[in-house]
Amino acid sequence: MTATILVADDDAAIRTVLNQALTRAGYDVRITSNAATLWRWISAGEGDLVVTDVIMPDENAFDLLPRIKKARPDLPVLVMSAQNTFMTAIKASEKGAYDYLPKPFDLTELIAIIGRALAEPKRRPARLDDDMQDGMPLVGRSAAMQEIYRVLARLMQTDLTLMITGESGTGKELVARALHDYGKRRNGPFVAINMAAIPRDLIESELFGHEKGAFTGAQNRSTGRFEQAEGGTLFLDEIGDMPMDAQTRLLRVLQQGEYTTVGGRTPIRTDVRIVAATNKDLKTTINQGLFREDLYYRLNVVPLRLPPLRDRAEDIPDLVRHFIQQGEKEGLDSKRFDTEAVDVMKSYAWPGNVRELENLVRRLMALYPQDVISREIIEAELRSDINDSPITKAGAPTGSMTIAQAVEENMRSYFAGFGDSLPPTGLYERVLTEMEYPLILAALTATRGNQIKAADLLGLNRNTLRKKIRELGVSVYRSSRTA
Repeated sequence: MTATILVADDDAAIRTVLNQALTRAGYDVRITSNAATLWRWISAGEGDLVVTDVIMPDENAFDLLPRIKKARPDLPVLVMSAQNTFMTAIKASEKGAYDYLPKPFDLTELIAIIGRALAEPKRRPARLDDDMQDGMPLVGRSAAMQEIYRVLARLMQTDLTLMITGESGTGKELVARALHDYGKRRNGPFVAINMAAIPRDLIESELFGHEKGAFTGAQNRSTGRFEQAEGGTLFLDEIGDMPMDAQTRLLRVLQQGEYTTVGGRTPIRTDVRIVAATNKDLKTTINQGLFREDLYYRLNVVPLRLPPLRDRAEDIPDLVRHFIQQGEKEGLDSKRFDTEAVDVMKSYAWPGNVRELENLVRRLMALYPQDVISREIIEAELRSDINDSPITKAGAPTGSMTIAQAVEENMRSYFAGFGDSLPPTGLYERVLTEMEYPLILAALTATRGNQIKAADLLGLNRNTLRKKIRELGVSVYRSSRTA
């Protein structure tokens, strides 16, 4: 029998296009411009599948969806919307839609989805809590972001392991948090661990915990991140930096759902969803013998690659507005970016991706008195960023010294001063401490002693900055330490 498709959209042009395309595909099609007629057809048992816009003159499709799912739970509903946000995709999924398509949509893709839906109807009964519906954890309306929204919406009510890849600064942890906060484990803990930030010999203890006496210095039993994340989500960032021994332990968790603490013998059952992330090419790391291939395939059940900001430049205006709103909530002065300034930002390569854009917006809000940010200000700031970075817009060295290069040069000179001997021990902590003072002094000088703006510039909590100023004896009016 020929399937009947019910189409509801208040745009006459879209109704015509859908009618022609679906009829050519071999379906019977019924078209309406309002929710009342659509509901009458559905209540009468008509139709095998629904394609509906979210916003209609008489009712929102998200209000209609629960009634549809209650009356006819096996009726697939495809939702279309010009409001192409992360929350639209999530609401469509959580309200029971089979799938979500952002406008403008691809007719070939729509017809393919209809074919799958008719062959295998799906139910998605879970709902969003009301207090979650106002949030906007992910921002962007580009085609690349729309696909990410759709993938996340499909994964919300599953426990499938996810592997997020992408350049630094693209928002991998933000995606992991969104998957947790809007998924079925949202009432459990979200625990994150960065493999690159922990000494390699401590990673196993950090992940799985250790028993008293397991190693030198283990004076008490310590819980690991798996135990802390029980019932929730464990985010393993920079997974490519995990040492081989820890990889073997992690593989056992994925295969058997249990682990042992360092120094322990009793297996511990675990109920944790794992989301991993990396900015490395793990297949290259596997070929180098630094990452287990079997672990890679266990983690890469659902791959999700986040696009660099340069590949979704059309999202920059939305992102800028989002960061301005965040800054206003934190007490920063409100700003507006003129059209030419935004155009310059859209043409920039953004080697630091979304994180670099966020830092720029916060810096402009903190340091510039102008209410309107002009093209000239953006160009000056971006020239400064390019000169401070080893990567230019074209991806080539700029020829100017980076912070890392300056530190390396000074450290070589420092070591050379000892000849064949070595410097005193404890160098790591001393270098970090010595770098803090001139960094904080420079920030205070740039902000004319304004500690609030200096904290924003440094990315520090204001209380933390005040504490460091006291401890280090920093004064914006003097260039040397106070006694």
